[in-house]
Amino acid sequence: MKQKISNLLSIIIPLLLGFGLMAYSYNSFTEEQLAVMKGYFKTADYNYVLISLLIAFAGYVLRAYRWKYTLTQIGYVPNFKLNFLAVSIGYFVNLTIPRSGEVSRALILKKYQNIPFDKAFGTIIGERIVDFFILLFFIFLSLIVEFDTLKSFLLSYIPVGKLILLLVIGLIGFLFSLYLYFYSKWKFILSIKSKVEGLKEGALSIWKMPHKWEFLIYTLLIWLSYVLMFYVTTFALKETSSISFGTALVAFVIGSLTVSFTNGGFGFFPVLIAKILFLYDIPIEAGNAFGWIAWTSQLIITLFLGLFSFLALPFVRKNK
Repeated sequence: MKQKISNLLSIIIPLLLGFGLMAYSYNSFTEEQLAVMKGYFKTADYNYVLISLLIAFAGYVLRAYRWKYTLTQIGYVPNFKLNFLAVSIGYFVNLTIPRSGEVSRALILKKYQNIPFDKAFGTIIGERIVDFFILLFFIFLSLIVEFDTLKSFLLSYIPVGKLILLLVIGLIGFLFSLYLYFYSKWKFILSIKSKVEGLKEGALSIWKMPHKWEFLIYTLLIWLSYVLMFYVTTFALKETSSISFGTALVAFVIGSLTVSFTNGGFGFFPVLIAKILFLYDIPIEAGNAFGWIAWTSQLIITLFLGLFSFLALPFVRKNK
């Protein structure tokens, strides 16, 4: 019962925060500003949004295809159709509890292909580790390219003192966990260690597999699709169509972090994108309109492919 309540709260609280931020942002605009924003929505060129959705779909396909390399390495024959459905459902589930989609992907392979959950989940962890380093690369690249503009924004919105304190606490907790893992004889710890071995096999499959370069190429193509999806959407509005690729990259990084740590960026994505674009002299009304167009288009394809995949799963034959 407590677990159900905890899971429910983990969904409701971020959504309430998102709604609260939306309401606060909405009430901060005057009637004239809201009218201007509505005008942006009416005059937007949605052909570019459609192109961005096609690029997003390509990203789903690439991610599903990339998964075959790690699954093959741990000794299982990958099923592209099942991988695609699992990836689509994973993105869909992430709209509820952040990062819970990774668990759902592994559960689907366990149910329909009888791949052990810990090994399947390990392959996903391995993918996410690589994706994390790619995201770090984009973060550092955007900081280097646009540091002068971003410096004041970062100092205003990132509490450096609290961040350092959290890092210190996290490091102490990590070292204590390592000590328990390697030296504790508790049954609970020993049980965790047995599960971790399966995760390690899946996660390390990336470094052991013979097709590392193919995996890396697909990873780069996946992230290229993400960046292009965002960049193409900027041409939907006249006010954002003239921004540089560097500016779009900064906004993309902020948007990616927002989506990763919230329920798909609900409520937060448009507001933060507008604040970033405002640093580059994009009117706040245009920035908000663009943020909502970009976020809504992502939501549409996530919902469409997620619901489609849920309906299609019963037609995939379960492993006996």
